[in-house]
Amino acid sequence: RKCNSNLVGARIPRGKVITTARGSSTGELEGHASSRLPPQPCSWGQSSDLLSRIDLDELMKKDEPPLDFPDTLEGFEYAFNEKGQLRHIKTGEPFVFNYREDLHRWNQKRYEALGEIITKYVYELLEKDCNLKKISIPVDATESEPKSFIFMSEDALTNPQKLMVLIHGSGVVRAGQWARRLIINEDLDSGTQIPFIKRAVAEGYGVIVLNPNENYIEVEKPKIHVQSSSDSSDEPAEKRERKDKVSKETKKRRDFYEKYRNPQREKEMMQLYIRENGSPEEHAIYVWDHFIAQAAAENVFFVAHSYGGLAFVELMIQREADVKNKVTAVALTDSVHNVWHQEAGKTIREWMRENCCNWVSSSEPLDTSVESMLPDCPRVSAGTDRHELTSWKSFPSIFKFFTEASEAKISSLKPAVTRRSHRIKHEEL
Repeated sequence: RKCNSNLVGARIPRGKVITTARGSSTGELEGHASSRLPPQPCSWGQSSDLLSRIDLDELMKKDEPPLDFPDTLEGFEYAFNEKGQLRHIKTGEPFVFNYREDLHRWNQKRYEALGEIITKYVYELLEKDCNLKKISIPVDATESEPKSFIFMSEDALTNPQKLMVLIHGSGVVRAGQWARRLIINEDLDSGTQIPFIKRAVAEGYGVIVLNPNENYIEVEKPKIHVQSSSDSSDEPAEKRERKDKVSKETKKRRDFYEKYRNPQREKEMMQLYIRENGSPEEHAIYVWDHFIAQAAAENVFFVAHSYGGLAFVELMIQREADVKNKVTAVALTDSVHNVWHQEAGKTIREWMRENCCNWVSSSEPLDTSVESMLPDCPRVSAGTDRHELTSWKSFPSIFKFFTEASEAKISSLKPAVTRRSHRIKHEEL
């Protein structure tokens, strides 16, 4: 492919170099270039030659700020007000993503750093405000192996009546969250599971909060020393030295360019997966086997958002008889499960039609019936067309659904009075 025709044979003013990159418009960068570029096809060698004429030290002056962010909300100068809204301590303004213009990568890293603080803050609320206990998993983990955790109420396993299990969706969210974006931009009520937990406890439920995205820990990848291949070469020493010198100069140039392109290259990390919890589906099955299945509650209820719905369906496929025996009702919120792709059997689909309801994103009023191509379970409107808001908007309807399911189960267990039963009693008399 030919070079940009505007550049071929063009005279570039001293102190300016025009660059183009895929996905970005032409811009100007400080530096130096030769007064004329050769009018011929581009290649790596020629682009390297062009790089050699750029004053990279001058370019480095335009590096992004250090990716060194505070590790507390106070350090960011933000705090949650009495309404659970994140606001700047001094200005009272909501969080601003574009804190520095034209530095999207830096702004994104800043947002992610704040998100990590938010995650820890929600964990603290689960323990202090909701009185939940942090339980380490695997339950038999050794001191040295990677570990995750869930949260449970004191009576989660001993409550004889009701147990509520909460599963969030995929992505960066962790235990206790529905959507990080809502926590930062809206409030804690809409973005976290805390309203569900507090109401559940007030209504006599035990509570278990799953943590399906905590599948591994990250550690720095060990550096591997690669020995130069020229050491064992049969080439003459003079030729080998010349090649090594060229190789070192090329590597130096590439390192400089790489530093300019990505000035703060982060450490290379490797993932160590948590035993039997390496995916949301594995996590759901593990928590079922080691906790939910052992619970004393006669009625178990699930609230599962987005990918959490898929994890629940996978749990049903793997533990069908046990789930049918213990679970009374399941509230899905904009679930992404697919009974056909997940190969859920006919008996599972029939059970879901009777015991599940999916509150989906829709512009229709809350609880309005919504048609579906897949006849797996009833679908009703969550009263919002925003995916991340579906759990919060359907909050009152979900608790009503669970209450009705409990009452229906009690009614079905009562012996029905029939003519035949009356006749038998009369004959006995």
